[in-house]
Amino acid sequence: MRPPVTPAAIAQPTPGSLNLSGDWTARGIGKQLESTGAAAGPAATADGAGVTAMDSAGAWVMHKLLSRLRDAGTPVTLQGLRPEFARLHEAVVQQVAAQAALPAPPAVGRPSALARVGQRAAEAGEQALAMLSFVGETALALAASLAHPARIRWRPILFNIRSAGFDALPIVGLLSLMLGIVVAYQGAAQLRQYGANIFVADLVGLSMLREFAPLITAIIIAGRSGSAYAAQIGTMAVTEEIDAMRTLGIAPLELLVLPKLVALVIVLPLLTVFADVLGVVGGMIMARAQLGVGYGEFLDRFVKAVSTTSYLIGIGKAPVFAAIIVMVGCFQGFRTRGGADSVGRQTTRSVVQSIFLVILADGLFSVVFSALDL
Repeated sequence: MRPPVTPAAIAQPTPGSLNLSGDWTARGIGKQLESTGAAAGPAATADGAGVTAMDSAGAWVMHKLLSRLRDAGTPVTLQGLRPEFARLHEAVVQQVAAQAALPAPPAVGRPSALARVGQRAAEAGEQALAMLSFVGETALALAASLAHPARIRWRPILFNIRSAGFDALPIVGLLSLMLGIVVAYQGAAQLRQYGANIFVADLVGLSMLREFAPLITAIIIAGRSGSAYAAQIGTMAVTEEIDAMRTLGIAPLELLVLPKLVALVIVLPLLTVFADVLGVVGGMIMARAQLGVGYGEFLDRFVKAVSTTSYLIGIGKAPVFAAIIVMVGCFQGFRTRGGADSVGRQTTRSVVQSIFLVILADGLFSVVFSALDL
């Protein structure tokens, strides 16, 4: 049970003196003290012999009340405090004086254009290092799971195969078909001028199998599944579900990242094959309609024009694109902080960065394959 508190008070027995009494503590200071101090009138001495308790809050209030009188032109001298209270009051006075002596913080203006560029560069570098660290942690978690196959979570992997693969077949097939039609249609006008109608099979086959099919499939999956990964993990981070998983001893990387990574590495090459087929079918339809090249003729030329190497090059890009999409999406999800607006912001960043890195990787593949004469 707490001891009773005597409220702090100020009395003015004579015009030239003030009597301080009661507990000058955080619990003993009340609103009536403020009004009493403000109406104390002229005074020359303040007697603290009646103060029964004091803490730093009470010492600060006492200093402020006496300073108010001094600022009003009434010099006040404090006396009669117990030694321990006097030392505490003196320490508070010195602390207040030290704070007042500190220089005012400089006004922060709008940074210059060069400073903003440097700040953006520093943020980009920090994010790149964090991304590299995240990739390393994921690689270690994957190695640990492969060393202990019993830890692999097959049900989440199968769920992600269905959601990222089977459910994406309609949109991937439709866009690939339309892309094949557009490539054949754009090339038809030029080929017709030189009587090289049959070479539309070369144009459609090589462009779709080597470049367009893996690239358009990866871009679709980045916008469809990569954003979903970032939004799911970001929402879990905001609602502190990830912290709860760590508290329960569940590794978030093994439950949230590895199943998505394994599933998309399996699914994206298969979706690329599906896009290859639909893209070639679209090219065949347009070649027959615009150039008069029959399906049989198209396929005969297609087999001669497109080598197995060209086909495997397009398929080989898909696992790399899949790893990029999963890593960026999950990384941005784990970086979510704050509320719902942060989830949307990180989801947008995941899609933009995934598409950028996929196109960058595709360009690097082209340079390497060209150097290797593939």
